[in-house]
Amino acid sequence: MAYDETTFRSQGETDPAAYRRRVQYDEGTTGNLAPATTGSLPGGPDDGRDRLGIHLGWEVVLLLAAAAIGFLLYREDSAALQRPALDALLVTGAAVGLITLAGGLSLRAGVPNLAIGPIVLAAEFQFAENGDKGMLQALVPALIIAAAGGLIVAAIVLVLHVPGWAATLAAGLGVVVFDQLRVAAVAVQGDWDPTDKAFLLFGGFAVLAILGGGLGAIGPVRRFVGRMRPTGDPSRRRGGMVAVPVILALVGSSVFAAGAGVIIAGQSTAPIRPGTGLEWTGIGIGLAMLAGTSAYGRRGGIFGTLFAVVALTLFLDYQTRRDLDIALFAIAGAVFGAGLIVTRLVETYGRPLPAGVGEDWNAAASNGTAWSPTLPETWSTPAAPPARSDRWDDGPWGTAR
Repeated sequence: MAYDETTFRSQGETDPAAYRRRVQYDEGTTGNLAPATTGSLPGGPDDGRDRLGIHLGWEVVLLLAAAAIGFLLYREDSAALQRPALDALLVTGAAVGLITLAGGLSLRAGVPNLAIGPIVLAAEFQFAENGDKGMLQALVPALIIAAAGGLIVAAIVLVLHVPGWAATLAAGLGVVVFDQLRVAAVAVQGDWDPTDKAFLLFGGFAVLAILGGGLGAIGPVRRFVGRMRPTGDPSRRRGGMVAVPVILALVGSSVFAAGAGVIIAGQSTAPIRPGTGLEWTGIGIGLAMLAGTSAYGRRGGIFGTLFAVVALTLFLDYQTRRDLDIALFAIAGAVFGAGLIVTRLVETYGRPLPAGVGEDWNAAASNGTAWSPTLPETWSTPAAPPARSDRWDDGPWGTAR
C-alpha cells in the first residue's frame, strides 16, 4: 500500500506525516516485511529498541562499589583475600551468583521466579541428608526435581496465561511446606568440600553471567526472551513463540537455585536449619535488579551481575569479620529496595528516543495554520483583463485629429 491522495482524503486524515508512518507500518505488518517492533508503532513509547548506555554507566558504579568494599575488607583483614580464606570467598560468590542468575534469567523473560529461595533450601536439605551416598546421588535428584517443578510451573503460566510471579509464588509456598517438614536441624552428611574447586565454580558462574549478558545485548535475542514483558493489556495471550523463553527461564532458574543450594550445604559447617528460604529469593531477585535487570523484563546489562555479586560477597564477609551481625532478611530487603530504584533508572533512560526525532518528511504547514484535506477547493479562473482601447487613434497623429 503506497501513499494515495484519494485514500488520504477519504479517511479524514489531518496530518500527512502521521498517515505516511501508519501506511508504512501497515505494509510491514501485512506484507512480506517483518515488523521490527514488539507491537507498537515505530518510534512509539516501547518498540523493542533499548539503549545500553545507562547499563554501562551503572556497571561502572557497581565496579567502583565492589572495589571500595574490597579495600575495606583488605584493611580489616588482609588474609581474607588470600588462600585459604579466598577459596571460601569464591565458593560463597559462586553460590550467590547462581541465585542471582536464577533471578535475572526469570526477570529477563518477564516471569520472575519467586520460588528460587525455597528451592535453594530444599536442595540444601537434599544434599545434607544424602551427601554420604555420593555426589551423584545427592546432586542429580535435586536438579531433576527442580527442573520438573520449573517445567510444571511454566506449563501453568502458558496454559492459563497467569502472571509468572503469582504462579511461582504458589509453587514456592509448596516448596516451603516441604522444607518445614523437618522439625530439627539436619547435619550435613558426607565430606564433599566445594572449596577444592573454588576457582572452577566461581569461574563457571562468571562465564555464565558474561555470556548471558552478552547475548542479552543482542537486540533480536533480547526481544525474543522478553516477549512476556507487560505491554498493553497483560492478560492477553502473546502467541505460541512465548512458550520457549518462558520454559527455558523457569526451568533454568530452578536448576540454578538447586545448584546453589548444594554448594551452600557443601560449604556449611553447621547443620541446615528449617526455614522458608525467602531471604534467598529477596537476594536473588533484588541483586539481579541492582545489577541492572529491569523488574518489567527484557532490559538488562552485560557485566552488572558479575560486579553486583562480587560486591555483595565481599560485603557479607566484611560484615561477618566486623561482627555487625546483620540479618540476611535485612540485607535482602535493602538490596531489593535499591534494585527497585535501579529499575526506575533503567526504564527511564533505557527506552528508545522519543518519536519524531529525525523526521525526514512533513507536509504540515510551517506557519502554524492547520491544513485539512476536507477544505473546499478555492481555485477559480482569473478574471479577464479589461479590453484595451486602440491607442493609435489618439494623440496628435490619430485619425481624429
